[in-house]
Amino acid sequence: MFEIFNSPLGLIALTGVGGTLLLVLAVMVMMAGGRADPMKRFSEQANSKEKHSAPEAAKLRRKVGREFKSLEKYARFLEPENENELSDARQKMIRAGYLSKTAVRDFAALQFILAITGMIASLLLVFVIAPDSFDTPVMMAVALITPMIIGYFGPRRWLERRVEARKEEILSGFPDALDMMLICVEAGQSLDQSIRRVSKEIEFAYPALGEELTAVGEQVKAGRERSEVLRDMAKRCDVTDITSFVGVMVQASTYGTSITDALRVFAAEMRDKRIMRAEEKANTLPTKMTLGTMMFTVPPLLIILVGPSVIGIMSDLAGGGLATGM
Repeated sequence: MFEIFNSPLGLIALTGVGGTLLLVLAVMVMMAGGRADPMKRFSEQANSKEKHSAPEAAKLRRKVGREFKSLEKYARFLEPENENELSDARQKMIRAGYLSKTAVRDFAALQFILAITGMIASLLLVFVIAPDSFDTPVMMAVALITPMIIGYFGPRRWLERRVEARKEEILSGFPDALDMMLICVEAGQSLDQSIRRVSKEIEFAYPALGEELTAVGEQVKAGRERSEVLRDMAKRCDVTDITSFVGVMVQASTYGTSITDALRVFAAEMRDKRIMRAEEKANTLPTKMTLGTMMFTVPPLLIILVGPSVIGIMSDLAGGGLATGM
């Protein structure tokens, strides 16, 4: 069972894997040892600047202690050091619906853990469980590398699909939200009140859109500028219709035009666009169904129509051959 360990290829594979594990462990130990203690740094900063009183400093220390979890010591290893890359990664996690400050770090840790788990599982499969099933070096290399690649890139693909699904959900529910918002504004409510009301009504059918509208209503209620909050929502959603809506609302507020008229025109346009998208999907159905029709309809039809004739011809040929032989 362990004959493969005696071969040169097995020794090379074990040496490479062992060296990789030792290198990863060494880097993690260096990261953990070289990074200053966050609590110690916070204590020194508080003592030098004397910005907070004793109760406030204790409260902040408790807050920081809760925030820095076990992954904080590996933050430099798990998070990009470039601010632009870190900002893009956080924005992508927000668009997927993960609003936590540690979402980027947790996602990188998940990728790392799944890749290591896949590598360990492939090593066990190749060298312990079924070593006789991998005869060639190509099969062995594929069995060793494939689980690690799937474990690392699988979560990234899943995150991209989640972002696209969330965008599709927001795009599907936005026309209905605009119609309800228009009804609320025409009934005498302000735009901020209508946004908060619509967020409660639509969160059951479209949770992602309801979450975004709820965030807008709460931030405006807390005192932030409405135009700034709407721009942040457009940046989080990354949907063209949301960006256009924000532009219309900001323009109406800047130039003092009627918000009701702007909402009425924009809501009608969004309804037309939704109908056009539905028609576009309906028009692509015949093309998509052609291949399925050819694969699952034509062969059975040919068997039904041509099968009896083929059987009859074969029977006649067999009978003729027998008569000739006699």
